[in-house]
Amino acid sequence: MMKKKNISASKASLVLFLCQMVSALDVPLDLLQPPTIIQQSPKDYIVDPRENIVIQCEAKGKPPPSFSWTRNGTHFDIDKDALVTMKPNSGTLVVNIMNGGKAEAYEGVYQCTARNERGAAISNNIVIRPSRSPLWTKEKLEPNHVREGDSLVLHCRPPVGLPPPIIFWMDNAFQRLPQSERVSQGLNGDLYFSNVQPEDTREDYICYARFNHTQTIQQKQPISVKVFSMDSLNDTIAANLSDTDIYGAKPVTERQPVLLTPTGSTSTKVELRGNVLLLECIAAGLPTPVIRWIKEGGELPANRTFFENFKKTLKIIDVSEADSGNYKCIARNTLGSAHHVISVTVKAAPYWITAPRNLVLSPGEDGTLICRANGNPKPDITWLANGVPIAIAPEDPSRKVDGDTIIFSHVQERSSAVYQCNASNEYGYLLANAFVNVLAEPPRILTPANKLYQVIADSPALLDCAYFGSPKPEIEWFKGVKGSILRGNEYVFHDNGTLEIPVAQKDSTGTYTCVARNELGKIQNEVQLEVKDPTMIIKQPEYKVIQRYGQVSFECIIKHDPTLLPTVVWLKDNDELPDDERFLVGKDNLTIMNVTDKDDGTYTCVVNTTLDSVSASAVLTVVAAPPTPAIIYARPNPPFDLELTGQLERSIELSWVPGDENNSPITNFVIEFEDGLHEPGVWHYQTEVPGTQTTVQLKLSPYVNYSFRVIAVNEIGRSQPSEPSEQYLTKSANPDENPSNVQGIGSEPDNLVITWESLKGFQSNGPGLQYKVSWRQKDVDDEWTSVIVANVSKYIVSGTPTFVPYEIKVQALNDLGYAPEPLEVIGHSGEDLPMVAPGNVQVHVINSTLAKVHWDPVPPKTVRGHLQGYKVYYWKVQSLSRRNRRHVEKKILTFRGNKTFGMLPGLEPYSSYKLNVRVVNGKGEGPASPDKVFKTPEGVPSSPSFLKITNPTLDSLTLEWGSPTHPNGVLTSYILKFQPINNTHELGPLVEIRIPANESSLILKNLNYSTRYKFYFNAQTSVGSGSQITEEAVTIMDEAGILRPAVGAGKGYSETLFATSPVMHIVRPTFYKVQPLYPRIRNVTTAAAETYANISWEYEGPDHVNFYVEYGVAGSKEDWKKEIVNASRSFFVLKGLTPGTAYKVRVGAEGLSQGPGVRSSEDVFETGPAMASRQVDIATQGWFIGLMCAVALLILILLIVCFIRRNKGGKYPVKEKEDAHADPEIQPMKEDDGTFGEYRSLESDAEDHKPLKKGSRTPSDRTVKKEDSDDSLVDYGEGVNGQFNEDGSFIGQYSGKKEKEPAEGNESSEAPSPVNAMNSFV
Repeated sequence: MMKKKNISASKASLVLFLCQMVSALDVPLDLLQPPTIIQQSPKDYIVDPRENIVIQCEAKGKPPPSFSWTRNGTHFDIDKDALVTMKPNSGTLVVNIMNGGKAEAYEGVYQCTARNERGAAISNNIVIRPSRSPLWTKEKLEPNHVREGDSLVLHCRPPVGLPPPIIFWMDNAFQRLPQSERVSQGLNGDLYFSNVQPEDTREDYICYARFNHTQTIQQKQPISVKVFSMDSLNDTIAANLSDTDIYGAKPVTERQPVLLTPTGSTSTKVELRGNVLLLECIAAGLPTPVIRWIKEGGELPANRTFFENFKKTLKIIDVSEADSGNYKCIARNTLGSAHHVISVTVKAAPYWITAPRNLVLSPGEDGTLICRANGNPKPDITWLANGVPIAIAPEDPSRKVDGDTIIFSHVQERSSAVYQCNASNEYGYLLANAFVNVLAEPPRILTPANKLYQVIADSPALLDCAYFGSPKPEIEWFKGVKGSILRGNEYVFHDNGTLEIPVAQKDSTGTYTCVARNELGKIQNEVQLEVKDPTMIIKQPEYKVIQRYGQVSFECIIKHDPTLLPTVVWLKDNDELPDDERFLVGKDNLTIMNVTDKDDGTYTCVVNTTLDSVSASAVLTVVAAPPTPAIIYARPNPPFDLELTGQLERSIELSWVPGDENNSPITNFVIEFEDGLHEPGVWHYQTEVPGTQTTVQLKLSPYVNYSFRVIAVNEIGRSQPSEPSEQYLTKSANPDENPSNVQGIGSEPDNLVITWESLKGFQSNGPGLQYKVSWRQKDVDDEWTSVIVANVSKYIVSGTPTFVPYEIKVQALNDLGYAPEPLEVIGHSGEDLPMVAPGNVQVHVINSTLAKVHWDPVPPKTVRGHLQGYKVYYWKVQSLSRRNRRHVEKKILTFRGNKTFGMLPGLEPYSSYKLNVRVVNGKGEGPASPDKVFKTPEGVPSSPSFLKITNPTLDSLTLEWGSPTHPNGVLTSYILKFQPINNTHELGPLVEIRIPANESSLILKNLNYSTRYKFYFNAQTSVGSGSQITEEAVTIMDEAGILRPAVGAGKGYSETLFATSPVMHIVRPTFYKVQPLYPRIRNVTTAAAETYANISWEYEGPDHVNFYVEYGVAGSKEDWKKEIVNASRSFFVLKGLTPGTAYKVRVGAEGLSQGPGVRSSEDVFETGPAMASRQVDIATQGWFIGLMCAVALLILILLIVCFIRRNKGGKYPVKEKEDAHADPEIQPMKEDDGTFGEYRSLESDAEDHKPLKKGSRTPSDRTVKKEDSDDSLVDYGEGVNGQFNEDGSFIGQYSGKKEKEPAEGNESSEAPSPVNAMNSFV
């Protein structure tokens, strides 16, 4: 596993670059310049009274400044005080307390002034106060006697010190007293007991006060607490009372909460912005109350809220004005609750928005000093010039004060001065010095000439060009002696003159020239850049398992830039190799002789050059000589002993000790971090390192409270996380980045809503996160308008023109300063409705259901927003065929973008329409264009609204129909087609009839009796035929018993179908066609049944073509199935279809003499659902079941009567001989009385009680033939005459007993009807 470092490009250059950005603002010290204070003591300076007092004041300038001091507002003459001296070439004062002085004598407010001929700079007011750590006043402390369960407060009352002491409670053994939800220390140092317990009894409750400044600890006298339990109290009372006395203290009683601090129901607290807000509630009660905090009317701020002292203290860090409000603490136990409301007001000492900065101008130039601060209350801004209020300072005609800004115009050398800005309110002040230095200096380049920069390929290169001049010079970069000026995205030009090549390549090597020029001159400087090849390990050491006392070798073959001299170092477990002659280091390898168990570990090959470093590691595992026990592999144990070292502002080094790898080498370590400040309890991925590495340098972000943990990984899996490291809080810094996704979109015509994605908590880099929102109108010479807003994600600019572009930028800032300059984005103010309608609207009707509409686009300026498209409103006014108006239903089609035409589908044929067009932007629709009227031509009609077939007779049917719901034109006629259907569902010849359009009924005559017919009915306009409606009907049965001819034997219908009538005529199956100009197949119609469909069509074109039908399941991607049709036919029956399925079908013709074949359009039809047999199963009918039960009962009665009469018949001799030879089932019967002539055997008697066989019938001779005894229902009802019609009527007749006959070929194979069984008993 290899690790690579780039030394020069990533770290050294970045640090150098940041340093130069600061130095580029400085005036070289060899030039005249006013004083600048570079170091001073803090405003509130608490000193140790036992040490000398040092008040710092350092400044620079040309000529070197002189220093003076004021004390309490008056001049402080240090020459008159022998204990006070000033350091040479410095303004720092030293008060020699060690030689007998007293620090109290030097308390006061000090201010330093640094002055030269160009101006005077002043320091802050430095308040000097000596620290104090007084002793406790002596007091007599009485012992505290308290009953078990009661509350108790032990007061500390520490002496007032400077600064205030830190309070803690201990016992005589200097051990901290344990605290809990029941016993805890308050913010004032008192010790609170919510309820006391017997174990609280002790005599050494001691309060300590630690004064950190003087490093002293003061001790209060011990406090004694005696807790009386109920048991001991009862024993005491009992010892002093007689046996007859009634005694007994009350047991410990539970109590609802009562607040010990704060008292009352409400209180107030004022805190300053940026400080830590601490609110406290401690309650008494039994059981011990639990504290909960809420903010009335809001939420507690996320990531800044912490609970301390067992939730009795609410801590909010980095408070702002938004944290003002009412905070309620609620103390609750099982008996009730108590609460207290603390009204918090957050004020703010002044803080900078824009601090004034030094200004270097050339004679005649203009400039400004800006001093902007905020606070609560809003601070007052005052200006001073050279330490004197500007109102009484010497006048300068080039200077004009405008509130928080000083404007300089046409400055001259005498305009040089130091200006002080003071922003103050009742909570503090800010003081900033900024000089105006008027110089006329030609450019100078501060970077050494011919400086050599060396970087590794594919890493950034930073070439410096530090400069100074007045006026400010312009910087240009060239490559080579005669190279052109450098431009483009491959270079980055920084304000301090640095040229950045983000990704340096080998061809980037060369000489680069920096040219600085202003109106006073020009200067140039050359630097050299060399780009080197990276160092690589092309053959890395590999993981080895070696037996004890064996020999092992690791390879490390490298490739490097020839101009760099590499050094190779081998490490064992990140340390030097053992001083052992068994380790042999070669040019490209490491060999270990006579391996022992101590050699087990990680071996690393490290290759270093002056520019980069690479390394690769491998693990050596030493095992015992065979036989060895089976190795158990498992996930590694978690690392331990995490240690943080090398703490810097932006980095830290983490080290750890790996856990047991459990026989599977650790491949890598995963490092995670927790931010206890912003997201406590949430662990984030930080980085990962090879398994051979146990230290890592981690990059840190400012203002984050870091904890780290490490997870080991091997081939088996991940270990448990290690224990967290200690916490490390990084210092605050300016934000590194700005908000993302900045947008500007107006919500109203006169505003601009600027939005952005706020920075996350750890991205703020410090307290007081805010945003500077800036905007200006694009393409207009306007200045930027800026505003500072709180940590929100939206700002609304009002009073803007309608829909104009704006340049927008949002910059993050916190209490320490600003983020880098943000990128500008383009937004638009709010949209308004479009002003004009599209013109020149034209409509082109394409067919009866489709039209195309055109319009001219509106001028862009009238859109007043983002053009989203055009909307076409269109509606049907009336149908031209019916002339009746209906409710107008407007339809809308939207055409996106800047289109100027659109298609209107789904129109109704033969109708009058109106339309208008409107332009659409983000706000809505503009005005409508004038209504445009257009008409659609005729189309084919819809199917007739209904088709009813009534009044069936032997040879006629009556048809009634309704006109189409949508005629889509003027109806010209109706087309009726019909054909017979036989019992096997085969279709007979198709007959077509044309009927005038004004008819609504028709009587079809001369049809075959008891025959099913299928009808296809549709309407026609001049355009063509519409969709058809189908129906089936049956003529009634011939009651005279005339046999029905089979369909296959004849035509299936009589020669004359109906009487001649002026409203109908016959169309024969043979059609006479007019030869068209081109071949085509049209009017494909489909009549579908359950498992078949009749396809018919019309063909226009040359004769002698071959037709075919293609079909398939609708919506399926399967290939079409093809059926060939005889050339003389214009219909075809598709068989073997699936019931209830949608099919697609089309008809084609092949064999045309000219060109390819033709094919009709697709038609879709659906087969009917699967139906049961057309016969009605009479066996399930109620009346039949009742009849059969009655017959069975009658037979049973007859059998009983016969049995009784036989038993009364007298003598019944048994003839065993006859029984052996005669058939017991065939016995003669006496004709005179109907009794049996002879009785049967017992076996025959049993058979007599069986039901009669189905279909048996006694002949006239009263004998039963044996061959007839097997007769059954099979003998009856097998033919057509035994069937039921669809209407349930029985159309067969019983024709007497007959012999079994083979079924005819065209007869149904269905089961015989139970009616035949009924007939057999007649």
